[in-house]
Amino acid sequence: MKVSRLWLEALLRRRLDTDDLVKRLVMLGAGVDGVEPLHPELREVVVGLVESVAPHPNADRLRLCVVNDGSAETHHVVCGAPNVAAGKRYPFARVGVTLPGGLKLERRKIRGELSEGMLCSARELGLGQEHDGILELDTDVPPGTPLIEVMPVDDDRLLLDITPNRPDLLCHRGVARELAFSYSVPLRLPEIPGAPAEGLGTLRRVEATRAKVANVTVGTDDPEGCRRFTAVVISGVRVGPSPEWLATRLQAAGVRSINNVVDATNYVMLELNHPMHAYDLARVQGPEIVARRAHTDETITTLDGVTRSLNPRMTIIADAARA
Repeated sequence: MKVSRLWLEALLRRRLDTDDLVKRLVMLGAGVDGVEPLHPELREVVVGLVESVAPHPNADRLRLCVVNDGSAETHHVVCGAPNVAAGKRYPFARVGVTLPGGLKLERRKIRGELSEGMLCSARELGLGQEHDGILELDTDVPPGTPLIEVMPVDDDRLLLDITPNRPDLLCHRGVARELAFSYSVPLRLPEIPGAPAEGLGTLRRVEATRAKVANVTVGTDDPEGCRRFTAVVISGVRVGPSPEWLATRLQAAGVRSINNVVDATNYVMLELNHPMHAYDLARVQGPEIVARRAHTDETITTLDGVTRSLNPRMTIIADAARA
């Protein structure tokens, strides 16, 4: 299991020394197979304030930016991001910095204009797949502030070996609960606002059963593989990118950010050990969504676009047309 040190710090409200953390986890019965420092290259990236933006004389899609990085002189940077704007702050990699993909920034001319560094997107920083624009920082810190002081990226990923008798440790809250005892500090549980009961499809029986939610029946035909399957309808959702803090936490736990809806379900799973999935109600085919055993030669296309083979030993969630 992959655990983020910064995520544990948020639940415990205290700084954690990684070496001490590893020792305590081992004493608590959680084996630690390794520690992966995350984003060490980003320690040299700083906050850059764009002071001005002008058209590039030789390229319609490029802009000439003057960037303040807190040093004595400003820097001229050629940028192709559509969202670059004067007065905004962005991650800035100076000349000489090597980014996570191995790119070393050099002073060079782009279409005849000098560029002294780079204003970075999330993908260039190794923090996600977004690359349509540079990463705007919602902060007013002085230019030149290290990025690791603004974004939660100075993290360590701990690789835990959880034994079958400790499934309570298969989430960040479970690990933090044990550490709270070890450190003699209170555990900071997430605040979950109350939700209206209307629309909840709660299944209390263990055997195969059904309940109706918004004209769709949900239930389980495989009580051995899925004892309980519940659903709730959430309307008025606008699908889009997740906030950067959420995408960063998921990435630290080894999960790729997809969008705000998918990321929310993965976040709950990683923090609370409760598997969840979101469905587009408008795309559900047939009158029901059911947990069942896969059919022989059945396939499923996962979120990464890969078609995977299934077999009758597997429990799946499916509508009338597909898993």
